Amino acid sequence: MYHRFEENKYPSTNIRMSDFKEHLKIIQESGIEFVNPKNFEDQLKKNKLQRKILLTIDDGFLSFYKNAWPILKEKKIPFILFVSTREVGVFNYMTWDQIREISKEDFVEIGNHSHTHEYLVDESNKQIKEDISKSISIFEKNLGKNSAFFSYPFGEYSKDFKKIIKDFGFKYAFGQHSGVMDETKDFYELPRYPINEKYGEIKRFKSITKTLPFKYKKIVPDEKYLLQNKNPPKVEIEFYDNIKNIKSVGCYSNEGNKWRQSDIKFENSNKLVINISEKFVGERGRINCSLRDPSGFWRWLGIQFVIGEK
Repeated sequence: MYHRFEENKYPSTNIRMSDFKEHLKIIQESGIEFVNPKNFEDQLKKNKLQRKILLTIDDGFLSFYKNAWPILKEKKIPFILFVSTREVGVFNYMTWDQIREISKEDFVEIGNHSHTHEYLVDESNKQIKEDISKSISIFEKNLGKNSAFFSYPFGEYSKDFKKIIKDFGFKYAFGQHSGVMDETKDFYELPRYPINEKYGEIKRFKSITKTLPFKYKKIVPDEKYLLQNKNPPKVEIEFYDNIKNIKSVGCYSNEGNKWRQSDIKFENSNKLVINISEKFVGERGRINCSLRDPSGFWRWLGIQFVIGEK
């Protein structure tokens, strides 16, 4: 997941074009296939041994249009561009004419990123519905249709938010928790690897291209919006039975606002309990679990909690 391109005064959301070009080269040389969003679900379910990447860009900054789009257009590299409708046409953002130009290509999808891009997860259901409804109306007016793809602002969602997105007719929704998509994932909380100047460093990017899905049956709690009386949560992951060396899994969390190795134990052969001893602080709590696969690659699973104010 990318945002800005060669806007170097915003390192937390920017990627340098020299690094972006190198990313594309690494993907090509690694034999990884780009997923066309036009047949996203079909590609997700078939040919599971083929390594694939879905390229997504959030926010619709003008720097994408000026710097990255010419390269992607020339190479016909598929991607989803998520736009927040309130920002279209304002300073430093793309216009609807530019978005329509891009949307004409058969390898491009324009995804919905809400209307306001506010912290909607903290708002009432009524306010969330009003925001999403307005974005859909603007999509239909300017593009002739809404998208099947949604990206949660800041990657933050709750059970209610997910249901609202589903009820509006979206088929897929993306967060910002790290991990690899596969057919077993909840289509309304799909993972992505955020890429910026720090996390787009070439060595790390190469390691991302060597991660595999970490398949699981269930994660408890299923509510990722944590009220204070539920913080810290008791986290349980029920994995599938056929994962090799599952007892070698390792997890890290940012409890107490400090990344540390998590206290974990297996209750049975495939049910992992993660004991979070300190409250998550700040806006988000994160847990990352990894397992080295016999292939030499790493299975990766990221969990993100939104920390409520109450």
